[in-house]
Amino acid sequence: MQTAAPLTHDIVLIGGGHTHALVLRMLAMAPIPGARLTLIDPAPMATYTGMLPGHVAGHYALADIQIDLQRLCDAAGARLITGAATALDPVARTVTVPGRPPVAFDAASLDIGVTSDLPGLPGLVDYGLPVKPFGPFATRWAAHLAAPGDAAVIGGGLAGVELALAMAHALSGRSQVTLVERDRLLATVAAATRSRLRVALDQSGVSVIEQATAARVTADALHLADGRMIPSRLTVSAAGARAHAWLATTGLTLNHGFVAVDACLQSSAPGIFAVGDCADLAETPRPKAGVFAVRQAPVLATNLRALVTGASLRPFRPQRDYLKLVSLGGQSALASKWGVTLAAPALWRLKDRIDRAFMTRLTELPAMVATDAAPCAGCGAKVARSALTDALSALPGSHRPDVTALPGDDAAIITIGGARQVITTDHLSAVTQDPVLMTRIACAHALGDIHAMGAAPQAATLSLILPRMSDALTRRTLAEIMATAQDSLTTASAAIAGGHTTHGAELTIGLTLTGLLSGDPITIAGGRPGDALILTKPIGSGTILAAQMRGLAPGPAIAACHAHMMQDQGAAAAILSGAHAMTDVTGFGLAGHLANLCQASGCAADLYLSAIPLMDGALLLADVGLRSSLWAVNRAGAGAVLGAGDGRGALLFDPQTGGGLLAAVTATDAPSLVTRLTDAGYPAAVIGTLTPGAPGITCR
Repeated sequence: MQTAAPLTHDIVLIGGGHTHALVLRMLAMAPIPGARLTLIDPAPMATYTGMLPGHVAGHYALADIQIDLQRLCDAAGARLITGAATALDPVARTVTVPGRPPVAFDAASLDIGVTSDLPGLPGLVDYGLPVKPFGPFATRWAAHLAAPGDAAVIGGGLAGVELALAMAHALSGRSQVTLVERDRLLATVAAATRSRLRVALDQSGVSVIEQATAARVTADALHLADGRMIPSRLTVSAAGARAHAWLATTGLTLNHGFVAVDACLQSSAPGIFAVGDCADLAETPRPKAGVFAVRQAPVLATNLRALVTGASLRPFRPQRDYLKLVSLGGQSALASKWGVTLAAPALWRLKDRIDRAFMTRLTELPAMVATDAAPCAGCGAKVARSALTDALSALPGSHRPDVTALPGDDAAIITIGGARQVITTDHLSAVTQDPVLMTRIACAHALGDIHAMGAAPQAATLSLILPRMSDALTRRTLAEIMATAQDSLTTASAAIAGGHTTHGAELTIGLTLTGLLSGDPITIAGGRPGDALILTKPIGSGTILAAQMRGLAPGPAIAACHAHMMQDQGAAAAILSGAHAMTDVTGFGLAGHLANLCQASGCAADLYLSAIPLMDGALLLADVGLRSSLWAVNRAGAGAVLGAGDGRGALLFDPQTGGGLLAAVTATDAPSLVTRLTDAGYPAAVIGTLTPGAPGITCR
């Protein structure tokens, strides 16, 4: 986990390859004092390529072969930036990731793998697909298995052969698999290995076409340059590999497009390393193989530490040869080393043990420090609703005629020369290590109070608490936060008017906002019996974030949760501008905020539990008892809520960060409003109705 030492160095890992995954685990167990770690990768999950053919063949579930980068980052106290790097400037020491300010570094490492060698093959984008990235391939392969048809694999190297064998095994003779190679099959492989693999292809029924060039891909065929047409409803490219094109713009020394590195894995620019398949070992050339990536990890971890501590760099000494284990489709494998080649089921069992041991290293992580009693961050850190209500009720009412407090609402109204202005304030302790993502969440969260009252955002001041860090890192962090806040608030038509910054124990972002009213405010007191209740966002963020603190939330669920939390509600508020009553669902949970609305409006509510949208993964976590630290006081403070006994009901009391709008609208208008909201990108739903009677909530 992150140390208490002030932060002094930014270490940025670009790409979630096997080397970087292992480095994160090593640094989770032995952190580098003063280092702020960042991982940049397009997705929160990475695929262990060694087990990919086994998944295609049906021996492993998808979850068995995926590396959860978010959990690794959490264990190492690192921030995960979900996005693809597109440029690196070794002079400015920055990495470009579209959609955010440049990511600055003191030391960096590249582990971005390779890309398809057929970027311009007509029809491949529309009708075929490369094996990498694996996510789209896995989805298409599952669909193909459900409705099998003929398939083709382009590329007759080891990867293509292994993939074709796996596909043939899974299809079990129901469809033909054809392997196409533009040169000679397995041209770079030893003769004995090539002979054994040809026998395996013949026995599996894979048709092999050599010295044939793919010309184009259509929906039901692979067309070759010589006019032949190979029937194929799924055409996959495993044709070699090339370096990512953007590496050519970095100014680093390259070899055939790959980053040339010295014995210490360092590129031509000091402090910038490259590992895995994107690196070229200039002094000791080796083939692209996962075994080298795995063995580079301790060397890279040592050298990153050395850059911070001033120690000497350590050289990487790759072995001359390595054990090559190739799956043969079924539970049998071929092994080759030192010119000896064998094939047997026992070798598949050996490969299986090696692969599972590797995955165990990346899934059995150091224990997270959070316990069931640890306070949550974000809105999960709020004071209990009852405590806040008691404190506010003890205050005298406003003595100023130009200031109107609205009981139960999170904003007040100031009247200036006949114009009415809404003012509100909010702040959040960090729910992510990424200041850019956290700023987007904080802005969306704070703007919710303005939107809920039907006001137009006007001005903002920021209140920031930054973790203790060096002046250089402070400047970098402030630049990221302010650029992001400027973008978010300008999009909402609000201007930044200033702010205040201090150092403290953890990142906290607060905003004080004003908004202008063109008509009467929408409060929580206008609900009427018979009104339909519309919710614009799913719930479950408190549960997911609590699970993340304990290392129990899967990376994709966390990424989806972040996306919901930072979704701006301005367009939703405009659609719901005719609501009788409206509030944003935040720290007190859906039940707490609905209870406030019922109390102020003098009615009860029926909730349709099954209609309430939930965040991916939230219900599974709630069903096993995961709760935010604020859950119990939210449950006690919500008053009478009947029928909320299961996991779905428990989520009613889940504190929401950047939650959606809850609006009471005329029932006849509700269907068209939901349609407009969903068309605008909000996962909105009618979740209940207001009813006559004493304030209270009944779940149906």
